[in-house]
Amino acid sequence: MSWGIELWDQFDNLEKHTQWGIDILEKYIKFVKERTEIELSYAKQLRNLAKKYQPKKNSKEEEEYRYTACKAFLSTLNEMNDYAGQHEVISENMTSHITVELARYVQELKQERKSYFHDGRKAQQHIEICWKQLESSKRRFERDCKEADRAQQYFEKMDADINVTKADVEKARQQAQVRHQMAEDSRADYSSILQKFNHEQHEYYHTHIPNIFQKIQEMEERRILRIGESMKTYAEVDRQVIPIIGKCLDEIVKAAESIDQKNDSQLVIEAYKSGFEPPGDIEFEDYTQPMKRTVSDNSLSNSRGEGKPELKFGGKSKGKLWPFIKKNKGAAPEDFSNLPPEQRRKKLQQKVDELNKEIQKEMDQRDAITKMKDVYLKNPQMGDPASLDHKLTEVSQNIEKLRLEAQKFEAWLAEVEGRLPARGDQARRQSGMYEAQNPTTVNNCAQDRESPDGSYTEEQSQESEVKVLATDFDDEFDDEEPLPAIGTCKALYTFEGQNEGTISVVEGETLYVIEEDKGDGWTRIRRNEEEGYVPTSYVEVYLDKNAKDS
Repeated sequence: MSWGIELWDQFDNLEKHTQWGIDILEKYIKFVKERTEIELSYAKQLRNLAKKYQPKKNSKEEEEYRYTACKAFLSTLNEMNDYAGQHEVISENMTSHITVELARYVQELKQERKSYFHDGRKAQQHIEICWKQLESSKRRFERDCKEADRAQQYFEKMDADINVTKADVEKARQQAQVRHQMAEDSRADYSSILQKFNHEQHEYYHTHIPNIFQKIQEMEERRILRIGESMKTYAEVDRQVIPIIGKCLDEIVKAAESIDQKNDSQLVIEAYKSGFEPPGDIEFEDYTQPMKRTVSDNSLSNSRGEGKPELKFGGKSKGKLWPFIKKNKGAAPEDFSNLPPEQRRKKLQQKVDELNKEIQKEMDQRDAITKMKDVYLKNPQMGDPASLDHKLTEVSQNIEKLRLEAQKFEAWLAEVEGRLPARGDQARRQSGMYEAQNPTTVNNCAQDRESPDGSYTEEQSQESEVKVLATDFDDEFDDEEPLPAIGTCKALYTFEGQNEGTISVVEGETLYVIEEDKGDGWTRIRRNEEEGYVPTSYVEVYLDKNAKDS
């Protein structure tokens, strides 16, 4: 099977076919190029998508990613980045191994094709010239033969005519001989050119054209083979990234399987547990008792009742100043007292840990400066030791400030932990949402069970609860003498009483104790005419039943 033999007369069609082959190759290059652009675009879109859903730093979203479901989602986003990277690899490899290589090959192919068809046209032109020479010699031979025939006929006619002179006859004979000689010469020339043409034609159709067409055939077969190899490369580039893409997908599945719904549920408890106890049963308050007493006194205007405000079932008793509603003064208090106990404990613990880290950092810096100072003392040429004294003093002061700050927060933490039940205990504190949802019930009935930080505390016994309720009710109707002081106390720390029912104290201040801690972590004190509650851990109490209020 040879184009040179089978297609010896299809020069023009072969020229069109080979051009079509180059067009197909260029079309395939364009296809691969567009595929690489799609891969790059897809990879970019995947990266942008993963970036869009990444949690923002120092935001609430970042806290949400401690849940296992969110961690799995974050792992999915990270794997999508790697997944996008593999599509970039596909684009890069297809560009370097297919697009660039084929583009270079197309240029070489065009040059090779051009040279082959140039040689073919040159051979065509040569055979056409030989053909024209043959045709010219043939026509000349034909013309000379006809001229010789006419000259011979004219000679014979002159020779037969008796009226023609002998000289004319001789002239006609010589003319005929000349024409015959010219015809013979043309015949010889035509024969030589014909023989030469036949040789050239044989070479053209059996040597030159077959050789040229064979090279064109080989060129075309190489082109076909090359495009087939490129298609294999195209598939292989995709196949090479399949294991890595599969690994990315496996990691996504692994992340999904790591989701622990029980763990997430526990995290919700830790995030929102208030530490409050659920409210107990509300005792029946018998408002008929004072009415019966008034009737028995047989007086409608009892002297104790004159000038007293009318009965307010929702009012606060003087015996207990528990704050039901916290005053929101804008910024959160430093001791996080605006939070439920459990959340407050977590915040205080976090603050203590942060301060300890800062203290450790400052101590490391102090140690480094001290070592440097020792080096300067041993080698004065390296530096002046006195130049580090100011920095050393500054770091020491920072450490002292941080320690005082840590002690303050540790005291608050100890206060909270002293009032919280064991973390594994089933008894949980109820959040301040209970007061917000049931303000009337709380204000009317539960005031004696809420502590100054907004939490509920159970009394030691049912009897003491009933006693307190009765005392509180009587306080609404009777003027009572100020409670006597049962001792004194000294403020160990400064406390800012921002909540209703609390009182502010300054470190070192001495005050009177009028009601000791009932187990809820609060002590009731008095300063002149001002009364209120302070955390028991903030004061040092000296009980003395003989102490008197000034």
